[in-house]
Amino acid sequence: MEETSREAVATAVQRVAGMLQRSDQLDKVEQYRRREARKKASVEARLKAAIQSQLDGVRTGLTQLHSALLDVKDIQGSLADVSKDWRQSINTIENLKDVKDAVVQHSQLASAVENLKNIFSVPQIVSGTTLLIEQAELLQAHRKLMELECSRDDLMYEQYRMDSKNTSDMNLISIYFEDVQELSDELAKQLWMVLQRAIVTVRRDPTMLVSVVRIIEREEKIDRRMVDRKKQTGFIPPGRPKRWKDKMFEVLECTVGTRIEGTQSVTREADKMWLVRLLEITRKYVLDDLIIVKNLMVQCFPHEEMMGHSELYSECDINQLEPLLPQDVVDELLSKYVQTFTSNITGWLRKALETDKKDWQKETEPEADQDGYYQTTLPAIVFQMFEQNLQVAAQIDGDFKEQVLKLCLKQMNTFLIRYREEAMTYKEEHLRDRQLPLCYVQYMIAIINNCQTFKESINSLKRKYSQSSEPTDSDAAIERTLNEVAKEGCQFLLDEVFLDLEHHLNELLTRKWVTGSHAVDTICVTVEDYFNDFNKIKKPFNQEMTSEALRRVVVEYIKAVMQKRITFKNADERREGAERMIKEADQFKFLFRKLAAGEDTDRLCGAIAAIAEVFKLTDPTLLFLEVTTLVSKYPDIREEHIQALLAVRGDASREMRQMIIGTLSENKVSYSGLTQPIFKDITVPTITMTTMTTMTSMATAKLLK
Repeated sequence: MEETSREAVATAVQRVAGMLQRSDQLDKVEQYRRREARKKASVEARLKAAIQSQLDGVRTGLTQLHSALLDVKDIQGSLADVSKDWRQSINTIENLKDVKDAVVQHSQLASAVENLKNIFSVPQIVSGTTLLIEQAELLQAHRKLMELECSRDDLMYEQYRMDSKNTSDMNLISIYFEDVQELSDELAKQLWMVLQRAIVTVRRDPTMLVSVVRIIEREEKIDRRMVDRKKQTGFIPPGRPKRWKDKMFEVLECTVGTRIEGTQSVTREADKMWLVRLLEITRKYVLDDLIIVKNLMVQCFPHEEMMGHSELYSECDINQLEPLLPQDVVDELLSKYVQTFTSNITGWLRKALETDKKDWQKETEPEADQDGYYQTTLPAIVFQMFEQNLQVAAQIDGDFKEQVLKLCLKQMNTFLIRYREEAMTYKEEHLRDRQLPLCYVQYMIAIINNCQTFKESINSLKRKYSQSSEPTDSDAAIERTLNEVAKEGCQFLLDEVFLDLEHHLNELLTRKWVTGSHAVDTICVTVEDYFNDFNKIKKPFNQEMTSEALRRVVVEYIKAVMQKRITFKNADERREGAERMIKEADQFKFLFRKLAAGEDTDRLCGAIAAIAEVFKLTDPTLLFLEVTTLVSKYPDIREEHIQALLAVRGDASREMRQMIIGTLSENKVSYSGLTQPIFKDITVPTITMTTMTTMTSMATAKLLK
């Protein structure tokens, strides 16, 4: 401790020596002493707070440890009780054999009761199912059949469980349900009939073929379930497994054989060219049928197992065959293709953009997607071109597909640069006559939305046609250009808004504003009206645009303050002006919360209210504290801003202004940059010599007059 004290004294001596190196600094001894006292008090307060925080943490930790110890003891007691109860229950379980037997009997009786309704109505259900089969309502007929089979199988299973050797009762149940087996056979006949005519049925009534396949799938699941139950219990219902799936393939194979054999219309004796005719007819029928199978029948069969048949395999190993063209010829052809493709795609993209530019001049709004966002057809046209060429490239070679994809992305980057230039030209032409084009705002929104569509389409192409996850050379440039086009488009739209607001913004903090002005009401109504259209902008651009609109409104308002358009004459005028500013800040806050400008709304609108508090203050001696509060909330504020505020307030003496500025300069708060600055881009106009001369001349002339 003594050594620490000596080091502290030595450090203090050095600090004092540094402060009092010149004689003129002796006058500031009292000021230095107060400053050091404040620093000492601040350090002591922080130390006390830190120690108190540590003590509170230790106290909380001890409390939690004590609570955990009690919980552990409770758990130990509960585990002991559970162990005791478990040992006592072992004997009880052995005495529950009678209850188990009763449960089995209850299960059998419940099953009987459950099936009583179906048992007594079997003849009626059989007749109804027969009628459904005749009417070709196969799915409903099969559902009824499954209900009957389920009732029969449950009864037989319960009888088997009670007395598996009692064949007389089993025969009695089988005789009662004998119509069910006949019903199943009749339904099977209908299924095979539909499958025999599958080529015709799939064109006329594909729903019928789908129903047949679904019925067969159901029966396969029941077969598997019954086989599994047999492994566990030894019981399997009569007629199981039906194996209708195997029968389906037999019927299809027989149908194909019959169709080929039926094409022979003449014999050798009748026509010497009979074989040629037969092969030609067979070729035509097989080709037609395969087209139907590929385009129509595949959708009806969930697992197309026929296409994996061994007889359809190639008769030789294709990999062992020599290439049809030498590699140098192939390379030359691919090189010519790339050159032709590059030339063509450049022309296609130019034409597509020219067509899109013509649409920008239309007097009707652009189309909207399914979510209501404005868009043009440009992204769809561009990526349809890319998609078609990539499909061709994919058929040639994987490496060539990657090469064409990179070429597409490179062309896309060049195209987007021109797209950006055309959007800029579109805006400049509009500024020459703001009445034209009629739908300028809507088409600028579509241009912004197209950027998001371009991004999504590029990612889709890369996922589909690229095996590599590494970014290409064009990726960063495309992303940057698209963001710039969207950002500039949003900026153009906001410029359009603020051109309409310019007159009303110029009214702020003027004599007209003090006496009564509806400028802010008009600003809010105009912004909300524009943003009804801006709702058609896709995310994330709409959110960014709303936030930027809020920031620009607040900055323009504060600019009006900093331009010192008025100087308040007295305390009443300052109070009324401040209350009006607070009210208008609340108007902005309400509007932009409604527009979902983000979590920064309160901080930005709060800058206007904080400035108003500086004006509202009635005691000038407290002005330093109010300004300090403003600076602490918004550390990017500069000295010239403070001077402008004090000038608008109108009652701060020169000495007070110097004291406030000097003290703030000594204790300047560093700007961390974590929040978006407000005052950084706001300049305070300075009075030039020419302006002062003019003002002096005007004042002199006024006095002489």
